[in-house]
Amino acid sequence: MIIINAKLISWNNPNSIDTGQAVVLAGSVIKEIGNQTEIVYKYPEEEVLDAKGQYLMPGLICAHTHFYGTFSRGLYIPPPAPADFPEILQKLWWPLDQSLLAEDVKYSSLVCMIDAIKHGTTTLFDHHASPNFIDGSLDVIEEAFLKTGVRGVVCYEVTDRGGMDKSNEGIKENLRMIKKLDTAGSDHLVKATFGMHASLTLSEETLEKCCTLLPTNSGIHIHTAEHWVDEYDSINKSGLRVINRLNKFGILGEKSIFAHGVHLDHAEIELLIDTKTWLSHQPRSNLNNAVGLGDVDSQIRAGLRVCLGNDGFSNAMWDEWRTCYLAHKGWNRDPRRMGANTIVDMAVYNNSALVTQFFGGERIGIIEQGAKADLILVDYEPVTELTVENLPWQIIFGFRDSMVTTTIINGKILMKDRQLTTIDEKEVNSKARELSTEVWQRYAKQF
Repeated sequence: MIIINAKLISWNNPNSIDTGQAVVLAGSVIKEIGNQTEIVYKYPEEEVLDAKGQYLMPGLICAHTHFYGTFSRGLYIPPPAPADFPEILQKLWWPLDQSLLAEDVKYSSLVCMIDAIKHGTTTLFDHHASPNFIDGSLDVIEEAFLKTGVRGVVCYEVTDRGGMDKSNEGIKENLRMIKKLDTAGSDHLVKATFGMHASLTLSEETLEKCCTLLPTNSGIHIHTAEHWVDEYDSINKSGLRVINRLNKFGILGEKSIFAHGVHLDHAEIELLIDTKTWLSHQPRSNLNNAVGLGDVDSQIRAGLRVCLGNDGFSNAMWDEWRTCYLAHKGWNRDPRRMGANTIVDMAVYNNSALVTQFFGGERIGIIEQGAKADLILVDYEPVTELTVENLPWQIIFGFRDSMVTTTIINGKILMKDRQLTTIDEKEVNSKARELSTEVWQRYAKQF
């Protein structure tokens, strides 16, 4: 397939915006980029996708999400309302994840992936929990990725809150999936990592077990210091702050993703930098849970590899960009904080490097020859001159997720002219509504 009449935003570093170029896709990769007239002449038999002047850019990436939270939308939480983050866990998330069965996991995943396709998000790092359906749960999520055609990384949340038997089941599910997907080919859309909930729900015994069984060259996906209770719990259990406690068990490293990190101190940040551990930032979630905001500007300047996720909020990732841009200004009472270019560093360059690392060095999140063909078309008509220099601010103030008209992942068109091509959205939503009623009933019985 050849994509013509597009304005190319490459997200190279430095970035470029090019016109008069055509992009040739072959299988799952970008085969060639060149002068449009010459490309069309060179490949006369190829299918042509006419962008009609739209912007062609790499798909968006989400570094941390939770598909299992889909059925929380509109859920009635018995009063009184949770007063802080620990109560939110106890009254919402933990009773909800205990209410999920196999079909619920399947359709909550499909709903999120459809949302991602419609909003141009082409890769998602999911962090899953369903304590009453552990064995095989990651297979169900993998099948949803393959059915929709979305790219992703899966893991199961190991925790002690359900007892040691369920903790061991979670460990086994992670190890089984890592082994299974390690043998998948380079074009396989799904990879696996080892998931853990957070230090505050993990004993020394479980951390030691995970550390001992963790496969070589595998990392950990875990929540860290989202709320200050995580730090104090860690100190009470071990005499160490969260990052130091996890480091004692060898959990830090260049394939580990630590989500949130709102309440890390400077020494912990230095340790993350030294070990090349990734930190994923989720400002919409942090604001919703009223846990504060980490000093992300300083962390990035210090050399920490900070990515951007959504923690289960909508997969309209430009909404996350805008929230990030505004929230840090308000939190710090300083309009100079969190420039749009800093958000690009997180959401584009760091997210791209993270996905590339997990997919065996395959270049993802960039338009260049040989990179994976994860692309979107954006119908944006700027009312002021759009340049490489002002593009980050044009995205923050001008781009809307509804402007995504076409989504291509691994060389396959999943949405064309805003019409999904791989899945029936109405059927999925109808089944999800049916299942959510039963989930809510199981949830309510726990109170």
